Amino acid sequence: MNTQKKEGLKTILKALFNPYIERVPDVEKITKAMISNDLIATQADIVNDHIAFRTLGVPNLGIASFEKIFLHYGYTKEDYFFFEGKKLDAYWYAPPSPEFPRIFISELRVKDLSVKAQKTITKYTESITKDPVDVLDLNNATEVGQFFYKSLWQLPTLEDYQTLLEESEYASWVIYNRYYLNHYTISVHELPEAYNTVAKFNEFLESIGINLNTAGGKIKTSADGLLKQSSTVAEMIDAEFSNTKKTKIAGSYVEFAERLPLPEFINIASSELKREHRREGFESANADKIFESTFSTQTQKK
Repeated sequence: MNTQKKEGLKTILKALFNPYIERVPDVEKITKAMISNDLIATQADIVNDHIAFRTLGVPNLGIASFEKIFLHYGYTKEDYFFFEGKKLDAYWYAPPSPEFPRIFISELRVKDLSVKAQKTITKYTESITKDPVDVLDLNNATEVGQFFYKSLWQLPTLEDYQTLLEESEYASWVIYNRYYLNHYTISVHELPEAYNTVAKFNEFLESIGINLNTAGGKIKTSADGLLKQSSTVAEMIDAEFSNTKKTKIAGSYVEFAERLPLPEFINIASSELKREHRREGFESANADKIFESTFSTQTQKK
């Protein structure tokens, strides 16, 4: 990866992360508590396992459009995932070098929704007749960073938002939030021993008043037992709609991941373990429940 692209990718990730921190109070709350308890010295010490985005499967948008940005910066497309109940497709992308996070991009299978929901989504996206990523100068990191907050379609009315909410909470989240960063993920196995498992870190989180997603249990564990994940419940944020009506909607959240050593590396000292020694990729069953961090079944418990 050449220096120009590496610096460009850093600029893009910073453009994503700064507004996310401002909008998700749990990020600062967790970081401050980690610093005061000597888990880390600064925010920069946190290893970001992955970031995630949500998209709509309609012409000129979705994964096929969005992934172009990260493929340009050296990411490699990896495994495909299908979430039948939530009507989603997804892929994860491996970074060009280890200091960058993995990326998880999901897409709503709009054609699998009811006619009413499809018409509601199309009402906002049908004016997009060309892939908006194709007009970007992908080498201009500042321009790319601004793209994530660009109004590709009009804000929905509250009524249209609620129509989608009734059928697909994922759809309603995207129609309002667009390409906003859905979550970033703290690699807990990189933390000091007293906090370096999801179980231990969850106890720490709850001790500082963080609400955890309980869908499928607070700890979501892969079939092989080597990937453990948990997440906060999304904060409810004030949202104003195109018809000036207001309500609170689910924002973004924080995830936590523990990647255990692969069987062939279990005898390596923990201080010597590197990224390539640990469980890679994602697990559909885990991700399925993590999605629910923005769902009313979780947010209404707060």
